[in-house]
Amino acid sequence: MAGVKADGSPVASQLFPMRTVVFGALAPALLFGIALGIALPIVPASASLLGANLAVAGFVVALLPIGKVLADVPAGAIASRIGDDNAMFLAAVLGVAAFAGAALAPSLLVLEVSILLVGVSSAVFHLARHSYLTEVTPPTHRARVLSTLGGTHRLGYLVGPFLGAVVIANSSVQPAYWLAMGCTALALVVLLAARSSRAARRYVARPAERATVWGVAREHRRLFHTLGVATLLVGSVRGARQTVLPLWGEYLGLDPATVSLVFGLSGALDIMLFYPAGHIMDRFGRLWVALPSMLAMGVAMAALPFTTGLVSMSLAAGLLGLGNGFGSGIIMTLGADVAPADSRSAFLGVWRLFQDIGEGVGPLVLTVGAALGSLAVGIWVAAAFGGLSSWALARWVPRYSRTGSGA
Repeated sequence: MAGVKADGSPVASQLFPMRTVVFGALAPALLFGIALGIALPIVPASASLLGANLAVAGFVVALLPIGKVLADVPAGAIASRIGDDNAMFLAAVLGVAAFAGAALAPSLLVLEVSILLVGVSSAVFHLARHSYLTEVTPPTHRARVLSTLGGTHRLGYLVGPFLGAVVIANSSVQPAYWLAMGCTALALVVLLAARSSRAARRYVARPAERATVWGVAREHRRLFHTLGVATLLVGSVRGARQTVLPLWGEYLGLDPATVSLVFGLSGALDIMLFYPAGHIMDRFGRLWVALPSMLAMGVAMAALPFTTGLVSMSLAAGLLGLGNGFGSGIIMTLGADVAPADSRSAFLGVWRLFQDIGEGVGPLVLTVGAALGSLAVGIWVAAAFGGLSSWALARWVPRYSRTGSGA
């Protein structure tokens, strides 16, 4: 077969079909990221309008990562059974329905269910694109490609809040959810168009995945108990970052449009570093990016409770964005490094479960702090996860990832 080496493996020129990758993974990821960027900053305000207090509003925001946690393992099984592109298609359909539900929510319960389903949709979508790019990317360029994937998501987090601020200025929050639904529908259209180039995937002689998700979890339990816990801590810091800015803005009494702009500023600084981060990871090793990223985010989060207005909050948000951007793609890259080729989707489903559990823990820590009367204490606990994740990554990445320390 053309494009195949003597040992049966695909040659590099056939291994990375740029058009298929851009239209089948990166462009839909950007649109889905824009939709999430529009919706996330306004969820606390939506919950408050429906009668929630600050603690309940934090719980509603946390339902998005909770939905991801609930769907991660089924997402791995779904992608393994029906294919990555079909899994992304189904996720986009669910996302359209979930954002419409949030726009029309007549009660707090309907809003909660809708945000939970947004998280489910996100889990399936992210798992499918991660698995696909892991399959088609040469290891020598893996971090750059996956950090670019992370960068498209971050670009969505930059564009989305600004678009949301425009449509909700002098209006209600409802139009923002409709805009998020429209972006997700457009991602669905792009995915449908990309199906015409499906034949380009013939170059991959992908073995059938016979292992079950739970079988993979048992086989690699030592890795998940060590490096997986490190990714959980990283996820907790990132999950807290997504929630802490809207909640602290609400605490300071800033209006939703202003909070969206601060969120967007953080996202603007975030996307500046995704490609350099990937290049550094490919050339020097994963830890050269992972450790500075987590330490910077921990420091920024610890400083946030000392902010008292828009300017000081924006400075802390900027450092959060820089730290998060420098770590773009690190968890996906580590997952790709250690995923077995014969059970990749199932393995990555479990891998993402650890990350997404962390992303749920972060907002819940903030919620518990608010419920106990001190949002600031919750933020400081989340900030401590930055230091813990740095220690865990330094200990376990070199053991499992051959490129973890630049070797």
